[in-house]
Amino acid sequence: MQAFTEVKGLVAPLDRANIDTDQIIPKQFLKSIKRTGFGAHLFDAWRFLDAGVLGMAPATRRTNPEFVLNEPRHRGAPILLAGENFGCGSSREHAVWALMEYGFRSVIAPSFADIFTSNCFKNGLLPVALPAQVVAALMGECQNTQGFTLAIDLEACEVRHEDGRTFAFQIKASDRQRLLQGLDEIGLSLAHASDIKSFEARHKSRFPWLFENQPCRT
Repeated sequence: MQAFTEVKGLVAPLDRANIDTDQIIPKQFLKSIKRTGFGAHLFDAWRFLDAGVLGMAPATRRTNPEFVLNEPRHRGAPILLAGENFGCGSSREHAVWALMEYGFRSVIAPSFADIFTSNCFKNGLLPVALPAQVVAALMGECQNTQGFTLAIDLEACEVRHEDGRTFAFQIKASDRQRLLQGLDEIGLSLAHASDIKSFEARHKSRFPWLFENQPCRT
């Protein structure tokens, strides 16, 4: 997966609490086993005025002009600012895939659902939990400031404001390292490839009969 060190850019303010995974990527789009194709349907019921199905091109649909992500000044934002309990609901990993394919590298909120958080670290999306009063203040600034940007430094575990203020956030050391190194679960396993090969060799030496070709019996 793509490593995460620092991201700086526009912030999109989605001032809603308890945004669940069905709102992030509705159930009708969960028919593909690939990790791609979901970004076009992120927040589908909010972004569009018509009903969508998997594979529909956004350019062919009626967009909702009142939804924040459809405002030109927020397009291309790599940082999403949202309310508490973001990512609640079902455990669908597709929600993280959709957010990342749309272009988000980090979500800032007062709190996140546990399973959603785990899925973030498996895929390279950084969930940043900041105090509710800080998020509320940033939300107001973002909504009222054209071109509002933030920088998120994972090495320092800081969110940096344009005016020089910094907001520290906490993250488990193991999760921080896997994001910095860009290691998903397969990557974490491959980091121990030499140990795995050594174990397999010892196991084969101790129990050779387990590896002998046995004739089929009918």
